[in-house]
Amino acid sequence: DGRAITLGEWQIPEGNTWELQLKGAGPTAYSRRADGRAVLRSSVREYLMSEAMHYLGVPTTRALALVTTGDKVMRDMFYDGRAAYEPGAIVMRTAPCFLRFGNFEMLASRNEVENLTQLVNWTIAEFYPHINGDNKILQWFGEVVERTATMIVEWLRVGFVHGVMNTDNMSVLGLTIDYGPFSFLDNYDPDFTPNTTDLPGKRYAFGKQANIAYWNLSRLANALVLLVPDTKELESQLKTYEDFYWQKYYSMMANKLGLDGVNDDDDLKLVAEFENILTAVQPDMTIFYQLLIDLPKQLATEQDVLDFFRSSLYEDPKPEDLTQLYTLIKAYQARLTANICTKEDSVSRMKKANPRFILRNYLLHTAIEELQRGENKLFLKLQTALKEPYSKSNDEFFEIRPGWATQQAGCSMLSCSS
Repeated sequence: DGRAITLGEWQIPEGNTWELQLKGAGPTAYSRRADGRAVLRSSVREYLMSEAMHYLGVPTTRALALVTTGDKVMRDMFYDGRAAYEPGAIVMRTAPCFLRFGNFEMLASRNEVENLTQLVNWTIAEFYPHINGDNKILQWFGEVVERTATMIVEWLRVGFVHGVMNTDNMSVLGLTIDYGPFSFLDNYDPDFTPNTTDLPGKRYAFGKQANIAYWNLSRLANALVLLVPDTKELESQLKTYEDFYWQKYYSMMANKLGLDGVNDDDDLKLVAEFENILTAVQPDMTIFYQLLIDLPKQLATEQDVLDFFRSSLYEDPKPEDLTQLYTLIKAYQARLTANICTKEDSVSRMKKANPRFILRNYLLHTAIEELQRGENKLFLKLQTALKEPYSKSNDEFFEIRPGWATQQAGCSMLSCSS
């Protein structure tokens, strides 16, 4: 929509530079028929979530400022013909750069080989200066592959769903970029997508993000074919994604579960069983893993297990699912006793891997409604809470999604309208 305006670059004391960009400041030469504006609703979401992801330890662009403009901006929130005026706002966001896979695809689609070469060489020189040699493009692509795998695994760790994973929303630095109809998982559902325009096929659902990232990397590789005639070498680099991804995924899951590693087939089976049971029972992901940290030894019956995890449940599990959950918990407890690391180390890993506070959509929705009424109390609370996502200091928000938010527009249902 051509509404991003780059003001320039700022050199920080460490020596590297950060690009400063306004979103929603008005029309640009690339706005086409759009007005170049942004609404408060989407701007608050991007501003807070950019910072929330940073403090969670997820690679991301950052947000420096959020200002209201005093303008009224016309938007159709769900593209259903019910357009309305909303308060306008501008976000200043920042990152080392905002280059996306799509920038390279565009030049390749036009067969602009010289411009594509210049862009790739500049990107490597500016952001991957350690890369050199005759095959530097291949080396660079390989690093983009690894950074992308790292980012996706971090999304899965905290339960983040991007919502619009097309190639122009994929950073060549492996950063989470362009916060639109995103969400954290409340109940654990790999098939969940917060984006109403994604509902028919759920292409960007939580459990499909790793595969979509691979497909997007293949589109970037396709753009680089103009510069790397030997496609087998590009394919070889692309295929490293799977190894990178699974290595990082199992390391992440070991930390979430407090294991000293995923070391054998039994461990692989245990991790897979957690995925299966969470999918069946659909507890609140964040609260379930927090409860797991304090799992008592004395869970003698299925009822004990149900009672212990009840605060994470949106509904009671089916009897057969409860039986499987009980069996899994007993197997998990037995596996913990085989850890080489101490219990203290195990708990420490879990506390670092499992956030206690996440910026849930219903909290954002409520804060936005308050801001539109001229109140900022919840906004300021969230701005403070997101800086300590692994702490118990914000436990007033440590609860499952309230019932009213289950089918509430702006909570469980979002769109790209901004």
